[in-house]
Amino acid sequence: MPSPPAIQATALYKSYGSLPVLRGIDLHVPPGTVFALLGPNGAGKTTAVRILATLTAPDAGTALIAGHDIRTHRREARRCLSLTGQYAAVDEKQTGAENLRMMGRLAGLSRREARARAAALLARFDLTDAADRQVGTYSGGMRRRVDLAAGLVRDPEVIFLDEPTTGLDPRSRKEMWDVVRELTARGTTVFLTTQYLEEADRLADRIAVLHEGRVVAEGTAAMLKSRVAGHRLDLTVTSREAYLRLTSSLPATATATATAATHRSPETLTLGIPTDGSAHHVRTLLDELDPHHTEIESFVLRGATLDDVFLTLTRPANSPQDPTHAHV
Repeated sequence: MPSPPAIQATALYKSYGSLPVLRGIDLHVPPGTVFALLGPNGAGKTTAVRILATLTAPDAGTALIAGHDIRTHRREARRCLSLTGQYAAVDEKQTGAENLRMMGRLAGLSRREARARAAALLARFDLTDAADRQVGTYSGGMRRRVDLAAGLVRDPEVIFLDEPTTGLDPRSRKEMWDVVRELTARGTTVFLTTQYLEEADRLADRIAVLHEGRVVAEGTAAMLKSRVAGHRLDLTVTSREAYLRLTSSLPATATATATAATHRSPETLTLGIPTDGSAHHVRTLLDELDPHHTEIESFVLRGATLDDVFLTLTRPANSPQDPTHAHV
C-alpha cells in the first residue's frame, strides 16, 4: 500500500479583510520528498506555510500533517512538524551548544537527553568545533545551520523551510542544499519556499507555482519546463531601436500563431524566445523576427529554465509589456 501523504491540503482559502490571499489551493506531498512552492511576492506562499504549520487558521478548507488535521488535531500536527523562517531565530548571546540544549529542554527532554541531542545535532551539521562559541560570531551559513538544527531537536516528520537561503553567499547556500538532501535521505519531508529558482530546480521532487492565491501549475521541474518550451532561443540584437521594435512586435502571451518572449533584458539587448530546439524552428524564428538579417547580432540556443516557467505563469493578465523593463 502506498504511504499516506506527509502533507495534504484541500481547498485552502484565506483573506485578510477584503484582500483574498489564498483562493482554494490543493497540495499533496509524499513523505520523504522535497516539495517547493514558488511564486512572486504577495502570491500567498508565507500564508500557506503559516496555515500548514498551524500558526494561522484558514477561512475555509483544511490540511493534514502526517495524517493529523490542522483544525481538529492541531497539537498532534504540531508534534510532527518544524518551521524554519526566513531569518535565523537563534540567541546570538548563547553558544551553539547552549541554543540547542535550550531547545531540547523546551521540547521536554531531560538535561541529559538535551545535552546528548545537542551534541548529535552539532556533529550532524558540522558545528562541533564551533559548539562553544557564541552564535554572534558565526557566519551566516553557520547561523542557518544552527537554526535548522534547533528545528530538528524533536526529529519532526515534516519541516517547513521558508526561504532558508535568503542572504547567504553561494558557498553557504550549497551547504544548506546538502543539508536538505541529507534530511530527505533520512526520510524527512521538506516543504520549501524560495525565491531562487535554481534552488527549486536542484532540490525539489515536485514544484507548485502559486500566483494570485492559486496554484497555476504543479509537477516536476522537467514537466513544468516542457509546458513553456523544450528550449529557449536567446537573441542579442544590434541596437536599442531594434530591441524596441522586436519587443513591441511580440505578444504578451503565446498564441497559436505567435510566440511570446519569456526573457527580456534591455540592458544587454537580449530577448529569450521559446522554441522546440529544431533547426527548422530556429531558422523560422530568425527569419520571421529579422527578415532582412540586419537586427539580430547573435543567438544562443539553451534549455528552458524554471525562470521561463515562472515568468510565463506569473505574468499579470493583460499587463502592458514595457520594453524598457527587465524581466530577469
